[in-house]
Amino acid sequence: SLFQLSSFPPSSSLHHCPSPLSPSSSPPHLLSSSPPYLLSSSPTLLPSPSPKEYVGFATLPNQVHRKSVKKGFDFTLMVAGESGLGKSTLVNSLFLTDLHKDRKLLSAEERISQTVEITKHTVDIEEKGVKLKLTIVDTPGFGDAVNNTECWRPITDYIDQQFEQYFRDESGLNRKNIQDNRVHCCLYFIPPFGHGLRPVDIEFMKALQDKVNVVPLISKSDCLTPNEIRKLKDRVREEIDKFGIKVYQFPDCDSDEDEEAKQKDRELKESTPFAVIGSNMVVETRGQKVRGRLYPWGIVEVENQSHCDFVKLRTMLIRTHMHDLKDITCDCHYENYRAHCIHTMTRYRLSISLSLSLPLSLCVCVPIPILPLSTPDVETEKLIKMKDEELRRMQEMLQKMQQQMQHEQDL
Repeated sequence: SLFQLSSFPPSSSLHHCPSPLSPSSSPPHLLSSSPPYLLSSSPTLLPSPSPKEYVGFATLPNQVHRKSVKKGFDFTLMVAGESGLGKSTLVNSLFLTDLHKDRKLLSAEERISQTVEITKHTVDIEEKGVKLKLTIVDTPGFGDAVNNTECWRPITDYIDQQFEQYFRDESGLNRKNIQDNRVHCCLYFIPPFGHGLRPVDIEFMKALQDKVNVVPLISKSDCLTPNEIRKLKDRVREEIDKFGIKVYQFPDCDSDEDEEAKQKDRELKESTPFAVIGSNMVVETRGQKVRGRLYPWGIVEVENQSHCDFVKLRTMLIRTHMHDLKDITCDCHYENYRAHCIHTMTRYRLSISLSLSLPLSLCVCVPIPILPLSTPDVETEKLIKMKDEELRRMQEMLQKMQQQMQHEQDL
């Protein structure tokens, strides 16, 4: 038998011996030559890691930080408002740069006949190793004409064109090197001389509210007393609610934020619309050099929070909410445009399918033009109707040719 050929004791003593796999029943020379899995009857468990042991995934934020700093950041800011409200001066004060060194000021006659134009200035800024590609989109000529009917149309068209260009690049092959020129924020300057919003202010903000983050500002607030600023802010907030204007809303603080951060967030929300001052001059006051304006009665300091809301605007725009402005542009405004664009393309494809009596799956090979959605919806509908008419005429011609061929075959 098998047991008799082995080196184990006779079968009569088998019931007194342990299992052959047990190390205690095997000779020493067998233990040394046996495979490792025969040395133990149960698997060896590794000791559980102690709480002090470090795996390393906590460095993921550092990896993202290094990659982001190496790539750099980009931000596109649009400024809109009448001429003479200090738009360029405020931007220079915000980013400590001069974007309009060679600007030519137009005369009053030239401004009357001037149409709204879009000018773009790009500057690379670096601070503590962090690079920012800043693009300022200016709108000279806005609100300067006698008749300002739909003077915001070139501005909305420009925003849509940037969306369309990004959509084309995103749908193309070279998706790695896409340049993001979408407008992330629009600072709208309200003149301090009125008693609230003018009709052109209301129409402009309503035209842009679904395309860009609108941040209203009260310009040249050093023309007003603190009491007048407070009344004008209340009036502007009331009219924004009354006319249903959607301006940029600050996100709520997280529940785990400290009390100091929550207090700053409340102050930012209560300060809107920001009353701002800009200056390209450096003046000396109390032995210190500051950006400000020198008047016979004293000095207005740009960065003094008791004089204006410039510091709060800069904090919101650069230090705390710049990434949120970009996220809303990408996840909300651009996605709405993209959905509308895809819907229009699908309708065009469906019209081709119905006109040619083809299944929808066969219309994929038909070139689908990206319709210029920067034009009004009425123009888009007209363009679709024209295409439908052309397809209908082509279908009628095909039917006539088929009937003629059938008639010739019958003869």
